[in-house]
Parts: sequence; C-alpha cells; structure tokens
Amino acid sequence: MSEKIEAKENLKPKELKNISSKQVEYHFDTHYKGYVTKINEIWGKLENADRSKANQNYSDFRELKVEESFNLMGVVLHEYYFENLSSTENKISENMKKAIINDFGSFEKWLEDFKAVGTAFRGWSILAFDLNIGKLRNYGADAHNMYGIWNAIPVLVLDVYEHAYYTDFGPKRAPYMDAFINNINWSVVEKRYTKSLNAYAALK
Repeated sequence: MSEKIEAKENLKPKELKNISSKQVEYHFDTHYKGYVTKINEIWGKLENADRSKANQNYSDFRELKVEESFNLMGVVLHEYYFENLSSTENKISENMKKAIINDFGSFEKWLEDFKAVGTAFRGWSILAFDLNIGKLRNYGADAHNMYGIWNAIPVLVLDVYEHAYYTDFGPKRAPYMDAFINNINWSVVEKRYTKSLNAYAALK
C-alpha cells in the first residue's frame, strides 16, 4: 500500500498582522494543499512504476522521482512556513537572539542577510542550522527542490514565491518580508533550533 499524507489544518495561521486572512486562505488551501494532493498521487503511481525502464534522459520513473522531490519539499517547506507564523509569540528570546548574534555578528546583520536572500531567490529564504559546520546559516532556493543544502535543518522558513504575497502586496516583496518578520513565532523557531543542537551533539 502506498504512503499517504494529509494537510495539517492546525498549521493554518489566523489573524496575522498585515497579512490578510484571504492571502493565507489562498496560500494554504490552494498551494499547500495542492502539493499534498500531488505527492499522494505521485506515491500512488510510484508503487507500480516500471523501474526496468529507468533512464536519466527521460523515463516515466525519472519524471515521477523528480516531481516527488518537488512536491514533497513543497509540502515540507510550506508546513515549516505556516508553523513559524503567528500573531503571538513574536518576541525573540535572549537565548535565540544570542545564537543568531554568535553566528552572524549581530541580529541586524542576520536580518539584512535573510532579507537579501529573500530578494535574491525566487522561492525561499531559510535560516537553517547546518549540521556540516555546526552553525546557523541563511540559505536560498529558487524552487522547493533546488539548491537545498544536505544536512541543514530549517529553523525559520520564508516563502517568497509571488503566491505568498500578491493578494496583499502586489509585486512588492519588501513590505511582505517586513510583515513576515513581524509575525514570526519565535517560540517555534527556538524549539527547532534546540532540536538542531541536539542532533548536532548526537553526531559528535
């Protein structure tokens, strides 16, 4: 029996500051749920896919595996994104702030870099704890399955695809990123960071 996942309705944020419920509704119900539907469809087809005809130039199996990576990461990154948004828990703790300062020099330098990544990339800006070096780093992705860093754990995820902000901000990405920063659930971010530290300690 093939794997199957369901959309996590409990992650749908409510009453965000300067991000409308209509924007959230379109993003969550159309885009996120669309990836959930497609990954389930792909997994169903992979169950009986003909692996004997796998080919790196073109094959049905290759196409299914490529789109598996796109749609599964579409689900995962959107779940990180929605989970780290809230109208509450918006004050960063001293411990989390200290961690960012340690790895970026100052909170302001981190924020400048995080927004620059969000401007430079077409899909995502991600603050991740990189298990390869034991530090927080900002990484970007043009698509869900492009330019990801192996062994890096997402701590804070910002969606910068147009569908994340066009309803509220039109083509203006900068004010959307400002609104995102004001709605970060730092409690969730810190929990992810703590888990990342534990994972890094276990690797030593």
